[in-house]
Amino acid sequence: MVSAVNEYILSQFPGDAVAYFSADSIEMDPGKEGVVDADYSTEFLNNLKIGNFPDHQLELKVGCPVILLRNMDQTVGLCNGTRMVVKTLGKWFIEVEILTGTNVGDRVFLPRLTLSTHYKSLNFTLIRRQYPVALCFAMTINKSQGRTLANVGLCLQRQVFSHGQLYVALSRVTTRQGLKILSANENGEEGTSMVNIVFPEIFD
Repeated sequence: MVSAVNEYILSQFPGDAVAYFSADSIEMDPGKEGVVDADYSTEFLNNLKIGNFPDHQLELKVGCPVILLRNMDQTVGLCNGTRMVVKTLGKWFIEVEILTGTNVGDRVFLPRLTLSTHYKSLNFTLIRRQYPVALCFAMTINKSQGRTLANVGLCLQRQVFSHGQLYVALSRVTTRQGLKILSANENGEEGTSMVNIVFPEIFD
């Protein structure tokens, strides 16, 4: 849902989009090295989408907000979850301006990084070389934890599914007037109530 919102807003955002494509490869688990590359095509690897991991195709426009997906350099404010705005889209770099933390207003250059994530069910580690950012017009509730915002639009076309999620979402905003909620029921129809998940065993 977050990806769909981000992609739609980007399509309405002024300017020309620049697409960056990752280089993907795999590293088989010990004992599984006999699997040949043909068993996992390039197209299959490119289509893998993982939470908190950059996509194969990253489309950006100058002026759009992004969020950093990895810790890079805490001394200059480049930490996982840092929000930034794109200033320059180069061939070999992305220039961004930091929007959060103690380094607000600083401009930095982001390089491509080689990132990896393990797929236990497929017995391999995906290795992806890509810029470690994602569009951030919208973000997940979990990713918003710890932030304080003046205005929040909460999209609950799918209701929360974990203990405390609704509280986290509603408590990000500083005033009631700054909160707008789109809620839907189990049939996807607009509703006037929200689900609040509570696990009583947590309090035992």
